[in-house]
Amino acid sequence: MRTVLLALTCFSAVLLVGQSANIEEVNKSPIEAKFAPGGRIRMSLCPGGIEVIGKDDGRLRVSYEPRRDHEVRVRLEASGGQADLKVTGCPNNNFKMTIEVPKSSDLYVRMMAGQLDVLGITGDKDVELHFGQLTMDIGKPDDIRSVAASVNSGDLEASAYDVSKGGLFRSFERSGPGKYRVRAHVGAGQLELR
Repeated sequence: MRTVLLALTCFSAVLLVGQSANIEEVNKSPIEAKFAPGGRIRMSLCPGGIEVIGKDDGRLRVSYEPRRDHEVRVRLEASGGQADLKVTGCPNNNFKMTIEVPKSSDLYVRMMAGQLDVLGITGDKDVELHFGQLTMDIGKPDDIRSVAASVNSGDLEASAYDVSKGGLFRSFERSGPGKYRVRAHVGAGQLELR
């Protein structure tokens, strides 16, 4: 019996190690690691045009067009149900990146400036963009337990909640019967929840 327990413990440890990733690459695309659905992903993203898209497979994938005049650095650490992604060194003009994650993921995203689209992801979302446009799919309002959205200066649109505001320090909060939490903030620019 002890031998069986020891074997199961070793097998479990091998599985956990097999799902761990510690990747740091410069000007290489795509970069990917296995990541199971239902996990939590923290992202710190450089300015640009970035899409975070939910996919049906169990992986986290970052792709972009490398440029010779810039050193885009991608650091990805994933272990168990946690992943940390940091992207730095993005060019200042017309830079586009796609980040694919499992559809069922919790997101914590911070980005300085640009256009950030969060599409097709079911889970908790906490997303902040300092300057630019943030567009986020939130799904059905009945799936949401709480939503809090705000802009310091700009436009706030949430069609699912019949909210349309513009100006300074605009915000709204709602509660519902669902299980997911959504928090979205834009310092200056546009915020659209759909």
